[in-house]
Amino acid sequence: MVPVNAPHAPVGRVPAGHRPIRLWEDGFAVDPHRYYELLRAQGPIGWAELAPGIPAYIVVDRRAALDLLHDSETWSHDPRAWEATVTEDSPILGMMRWRPNTLFADGDTHVRYRRTLVDAFSRIEPHDLRERVHRAVDILVSRFGPRGSADLVAEFCRPLMGLIFNNLFGLPDSESDRLTDSMAQIVEIAESSAQAEAEYGAYVLELIATKMARRGNDLTSWLLDHPLGLTPEEVTWQVFYTLGAGHEPTANLVSNALSRILGNPAYYTTLTSGSRPVLDAVVEVLRYETPLANYGIHYARQPTSLHGVWIQTAVPVVISYGALAYFAEKESGGERHPSDASHLSWSAGPHTCPVKQHTLLIATEAIERLTQWLPDLSPVLARDRLTWRPGPFHRSLTEFPVRFTPRTPDQSGGEGAAL
Repeated sequence: MVPVNAPHAPVGRVPAGHRPIRLWEDGFAVDPHRYYELLRAQGPIGWAELAPGIPAYIVVDRRAALDLLHDSETWSHDPRAWEATVTEDSPILGMMRWRPNTLFADGDTHVRYRRTLVDAFSRIEPHDLRERVHRAVDILVSRFGPRGSADLVAEFCRPLMGLIFNNLFGLPDSESDRLTDSMAQIVEIAESSAQAEAEYGAYVLELIATKMARRGNDLTSWLLDHPLGLTPEEVTWQVFYTLGAGHEPTANLVSNALSRILGNPAYYTTLTSGSRPVLDAVVEVLRYETPLANYGIHYARQPTSLHGVWIQTAVPVVISYGALAYFAEKESGGERHPSDASHLSWSAGPHTCPVKQHTLLIATEAIERLTQWLPDLSPVLARDRLTWRPGPFHRSLTEFPVRFTPRTPDQSGGEGAAL
C-alpha cells in the first residue's frame, strides 16, 4: 500500500516517475552493490521500496547522511505518522513500528531512555562479559566439535547471541532459542513476521515478569531499579529494543567476519599467529560489509529539502550504511585500511550506538575463542558461493558450512581453550 501522502517519486534529483528500487527482492541479497549503483544514479538520495508497496528515501551519500544524523530539529525517529499509511498486516512493521523506547524517541525522552541503557551496560565489567562469551562459545563448540563439521551461522553465530544476551538480561540458557528463532523471522520481513513478533513479545513479557518478582544481577533488574524511575512498561520496551538490536546485528557481524577470515588463508594465518588482531577483521566488516546495511530510519517533521531532494513527511528516510561503505571503498580504489574506524556502522549524532565497545568485545572474543578451540577451521564453500538472507535491512549469510578436526569436550582446542 503506497502512503496516501507520498509522491509517486521524490522531486529534486530523483527522476520524476522513476521506478522505486526494490530492496525486498532476492536480487538485493545476491548483489546489493548493483542496487546501490541504481540508487546512486538518482543522486544522493534514491527512491526505493522496503517491502512491496512500501516506499522510502534511501540516503547513499555520506555528507547527506551526516547532515541528517546531526539535525534533530528537522528529523524525527517517530514513525507514527507513517504507520497510519500502511496496513496492520504489513510484514515490515516488526522492524519499523513505533514503540516507547530509545530507538523511536526524540529530545528529552530519548536522553532519558538512553541514559538508563548506558548506565545499565556500564555495570558489566569487560572481564565479566569476556567470561560470558567464553562460556557461550564453549557450550556451542561442545555440541558440534565432536562432529568435525558445522554451519557457523545456524550452530554458532546466531545461537551464540541467544545465549549471551539471554544471560545478560537474566534468563536461563533454556530460553535462549526462543530469542534466536523469533528475531530471525522479524528481521527477514517474512510472512511469519507478525507471529514471530508476538512470540518475541511474549518472551520479553515473561522476562520482565520474572525480574519484577525477583531481581537478579542482570540488565533487566538494573533497568527496573534505575534512579530515573522507568515504569515497568518503559523497561519492557527498552528491553524489547535492546535485545533485538544486540542479537541480530552482532550475530551477523561475527558471521561476516568469520567468512572473511576463513575465506582468506593469508588473513587467517596472520590472525591465528597473533600478528594481526581479530579486531582488524571485525572493523573491516563494519567498514565494508556492515551487518545492518539499511536502517537509521528518520522522518521529516515538515516537508524539507535534503541535498537537493524534496522530502515528504510520513515517508521513511533510511540511511544506507551498506551503500556508504560500498562507495567509500570504490572511491578509494579498493585500497583498504582495516583499522580505519571512520565508518558509520555505529550511526552518528544523538542516536550513535551507546554500547559499541560491548559489541566489539563480544565479536572479537567469540572469534578468538572459536579459533583457539578449532584452529584448522576450513570453509566448505568459497566465499563467492555463499548465499545471503533476503531482506532490505541486513547483510546476513544464510549459512556458512565449515570442516575441522573433530574435538571432544575433554580436548584442548588451543591456548587456554578447554571445555
